[in-house]
Amino acid sequence: MDLSFLRDDTIVAAKNLLGKKITTNIDGKVTSGYITEVEAYLGESDKAAHTYNLKRTKKNEMMYRDFGGIYVYTMHGHHCMNFITRDAVHPEGVLIRAIEPVEGITSMIERRGKTVNLTDGPGKLTQSLGVKRELHNGIRLNEGPIQLSEGKVPIEILESKRIGIDNKEEAVEYLYRFTVKDNSHVSKDRVKAVEGNGWIN
Repeated sequence: MDLSFLRDDTIVAAKNLLGKKITTNIDGKVTSGYITEVEAYLGESDKAAHTYNLKRTKKNEMMYRDFGGIYVYTMHGHHCMNFITRDAVHPEGVLIRAIEPVEGITSMIERRGKTVNLTDGPGKLTQSLGVKRELHNGIRLNEGPIQLSEGKVPIEILESKRIGIDNKEEAVEYLYRFTVKDNSHVSKDRVKAVEGNGWIN
């Protein structure tokens, strides 16, 4: 698919990622899901971003690339996957926080070691999809084992505060977390499942 929607405005890109389908083909296992929850991180001016004040380290070096790259980092032993937006001068990105499982659910269960809550969190979804920092940090979408394609369209998008950044001063208040309303496959929020899961199609 055309990834140019990731090029300009990170907030707009984050919202447009909702409903897109992520598919991985790793270790011979195909798994996929529709994106239901994301968080935008606006680089230089965003105290919650790894690239705040254009900080540049070995860990975040992959953020200084053009849109369409994948930045995978580890947090508390879990892998977290971000899609890079904009360009190398503006190191911004979108954290993929949750997906609605579609294909390869048996493989997801094997990888997670449980049958519930497979993909409702950034570390859970990467484990279910087989995404790891040492293997996938720095690769590009649609040029390897991680593919992004058209999927579904949300009926309504909710905006809220990002999760787990309580010490980031004013950035704590930014409404940069976006979720598909009425979709139960999201982290933290208790959402009652409804018919259609909040999708138009």
